[in-house]
Amino acid sequence: MTARLRRATATDLDAIDTLEQVTFPTDAWSRQMLAEELASPHGYYLVALDDGDAVIGYAGLRAPHGATDADVQTIAVSAERRRQGIGAALLDALLTEARTRGVRDVFLEVRADNPGAESLYASRGFERIGIRPRYYQPDDVDAVIMTAVLS
Repeated sequence: MTARLRRATATDLDAIDTLEQVTFPTDAWSRQMLAEELASPHGYYLVALDDGDAVIGYAGLRAPHGATDADVQTIAVSAERRRQGIGAALLDALLTEARTRGVRDVFLEVRADNPGAESLYASRGFERIGIRPRYYQPDDVDAVIMTAVLS
């Protein structure tokens, strides 16, 4: 991986929003939702930067302090930088933060039509626990619900 990770800030909102719209064109979060996530004390968002400090990925965890469970909210990597370990590095950093916060169980949803992402999650100990039919709209794509128990 040739990317650096750092905590996301409000100054990253433009880049995160752009990547969100490109990566998830039919069900992207709004700019306001992203801003609220970045500002939330319950969130932990990271950006991945290339050598020129451009944002090439981001990821977010919702893990309220004192809670024993958390949710991976999102992971996105620019199309030209996928399959280079950046998503895995982002996920690993989120799981490290979850452990730091005392989290035991981490949950996420992944599109059923994204086997690459599901494979990444499985490689980090996530297991399928259910399906949410037609969860992703307007595409009518099921969500695979996964969880991992942290040690």
